[in-house]
Amino acid sequence: MTTDPQDNSPAESTASGDPDAVETQLPAEEDGLEHLRIEIKRIRTIRRLDKYLSGRLGKNTSRNALQRYIREGNVTVNDKVVKPSYTIHIGDVVDMMLPPFKKKEIPAEDIPLDVIYEDDDLIAINKQSDLIIHPARGNWTGTLVNALAWYFKMNWRDISEMPTNGEVFRPGIVHRLDRDTTGVILVAKTELALWRLGWQFEHRKIQKTYTAICHGLFKLDEDIINHPIGKHPKIREKYAIHRDTGKPYPSTTKQAVTRYKVLQRIRNAGESKASFTLVEMYPKTGRTHQLRVHTSGMNHPIVGDKMYGGGPLYLSQLQSRHDCAEGPLITRQALHAHTIEFAHPRTSKPMKLEAPWPKDFTDALDVLQTMGEKL
Repeated sequence: MTTDPQDNSPAESTASGDPDAVETQLPAEEDGLEHLRIEIKRIRTIRRLDKYLSGRLGKNTSRNALQRYIREGNVTVNDKVVKPSYTIHIGDVVDMMLPPFKKKEIPAEDIPLDVIYEDDDLIAINKQSDLIIHPARGNWTGTLVNALAWYFKMNWRDISEMPTNGEVFRPGIVHRLDRDTTGVILVAKTELALWRLGWQFEHRKIQKTYTAICHGLFKLDEDIINHPIGKHPKIREKYAIHRDTGKPYPSTTKQAVTRYKVLQRIRNAGESKASFTLVEMYPKTGRTHQLRVHTSGMNHPIVGDKMYGGGPLYLSQLQSRHDCAEGPLITRQALHAHTIEFAHPRTSKPMKLEAPWPKDFTDALDVLQTMGEKL
């Protein structure tokens, strides 16, 4: 991103010790967004929020990009969404969730990739667990993008040739999966594919199907969860369902809709007599942590999802040996994106790509089915 050439206003000091403001760089979000907080202590001139931030961030972020981030709710003042034209005041606390600052290059790393489809326009990967999608502060290496850089290098191509939306760390990235969520993810190799796939995601033309193993027994065979999701009021890295309390939802809350279908219920697993549900989910919207938050909100968190109440699964647990953790079955969130359906960005041909369940998912399910009663 470049600085808006039409913004000729004087830049504020960007130093953390600037007496006009206290700037704090907080740990990056799971999806790689930078979290920057500015507490305004003094104002030299009356300034619009977008102009103030553009001057403060300098060449790192353009004013046009900042205006878009503000409108999307990624920049708040005193925990409230405001307009780019908001006039800053002494005492204001500005929180920004921004794409990571640019570096000169993306290191290529020999990380194994399970390629399930590739042509001149796109590549589809069956992502393994414990893999972040793109580099960000604190995770500059060991990501899917670093692995792609190596893959393309071995195939006589440089990842710098990949299209971006102005974010150098996200070449070809049109959607994301959480670090420990496995399954199919699309990466655009051309500008045409990046634009057309992005358009399909934006207009909800792409159908994604996930499978999860959840704690407890779902009551209904099929249903639609329609609960808006926003930032957790107390825990920064979490999201939460904002239920109707008679008060307005926070302005950063967004609509979130998930349809699900029960594939199998398992009860009385082992001596613990624990119950589980194998469920297929079809998100209509694509909010951060949506499926994890929605299942947790039903009191059926996904197995292994510690953040939202789902504990890891051990054989000793099923044997009612709660004084130890032996025989790990699945210790990360048991969530897998197994199918994606979309129109090919060049030919418009309907595409359906599938990624088989990973071994820890199938092994855990086999043990539960063997030790429990299938309903």
